Amino acid sequence: MAMTRIRVGLLPSTQFIAGTLPVPKVKDPNTGEVATDRDTGETLHTLTVFLMEEGRAEQMKITVPESGLPGGLQPGMPVRVAELFATPWARVFNGQLSDGVAYRAAALELVK
Repeated sequence: MAMTRIRVGLLPSTQFIAGTLPVPKVKDPNTGEVATDRDTGETLHTLTVFLMEEGRAEQMKITVPESGLPGGLQPGMPVRVAELFATPWARVFNGQLSDGVAYRAAALELVK
């Protein structure tokens, strides 16, 4: 089954704040295998960011390839998210349905 990727449109006033440091994304928790990009083989990282838009804030986890992470990134820093996509997912595990949305960005840039 093909995964649907949806480009996320952001308002010009949308702001992002880094919430955590990026950490390598784990593909298999049992082996510790790190996730890589299917096309480039590049290591993927995840971090929490806070999206602030129209008087509200949302916490979200974003996956970014290693080359898309700026040097010196620290929690609390304002960032710009480039090419943000959302991928809805669902799975049944132990008879229970889990679902959500995975977010992936091409890069983060520090806002000066």
